[in-house]
Amino acid sequence: MATHTLLTGGAGFIGSSLARHLVEAGHRLVVLDKLTYAGNRENLRGLDLELVVGDVCDKDLVQELVAESDIVIHAAAESHVTRSHQNAGPFIRTNIEGSRTVVQAAAEAQTPHCIHLSTDEVFGPATKGHRFGIDDTHRPSNAYAASKASAEAFLQVIRQRSGYPCTVVRMTNNYGPRQHAEKAIPCWIGNALKNKSVPIHGTGTAQRDWLHVDDFSRGILQILSHGQPGETHHFSGGNSLSNRVVAEKIAAMCGGAPIQEGPERPGQDARYALNDDATRSQLNWAPIQNFDAGLQDLINTFRDAEDS
Repeated sequence: MATHTLLTGGAGFIGSSLARHLVEAGHRLVVLDKLTYAGNRENLRGLDLELVVGDVCDKDLVQELVAESDIVIHAAAESHVTRSHQNAGPFIRTNIEGSRTVVQAAAEAQTPHCIHLSTDEVFGPATKGHRFGIDDTHRPSNAYAASKASAEAFLQVIRQRSGYPCTVVRMTNNYGPRQHAEKAIPCWIGNALKNKSVPIHGTGTAQRDWLHVDDFSRGILQILSHGQPGETHHFSGGNSLSNRVVAEKIAAMCGGAPIQEGPERPGQDARYALNDDATRSQLNWAPIQNFDAGLQDLINTFRDAEDS
């Protein structure tokens, strides 16, 4: 019998990659997604799954769906840093209350495995040469990161009160197909292909570690196969580069669009970095997608979409 899996936020960027990998692995998949601006039915086209349009803060709906599930993967989140400063309300509601609702429902149903997706940003900026370990102190420096750190705190409360172990996953910046156009890499590709200037914040010195979304999704499946409920896992791409370097790579691949410096982004952390040595060893996982090749594949996808 196929494993019955509930995936929240499955019509979004990371969620839709997870959905593909779960379906290919034989899971009987139910996706719960509110279909806000970042969630799109088209991201799930052709996948054999059930899509339930709803809110992760809807306690009754969440309890109903969780009760039928063997696995819960909570990927639904608001994730735009600048927007979180302009209006933190949706981030508090979805990222904190939504996470508490989903994991509390899993605890009450004693779901065999619940996985909560967090972020490397909960730690705040990493000093040069340092990679954050799973037990390092959270020091979020923007409203989005604060909402994700708060969600993790509520998960710990649930564990302390009920003994229910929820797995926590933190990852570096994902990139890949179906990412919303507001994010850095798709924005830069879209502009460069139109020979428009490629915008960066400040001089582009902020560093990010890029992980292809399919490599990350493979990691989640490895947790389901080889991990134990209640563990914390880090996933990193090993592609730490300044934003300017990545923007210049994309511009060159697209024919040489100019780079345009702009105001620094509020809440911009200089560098993120995760130590994922234990995860790689325990799960026998490592990213396989070459970063430059991954960028070229994305550029080709953008070009094909423009030609169709």
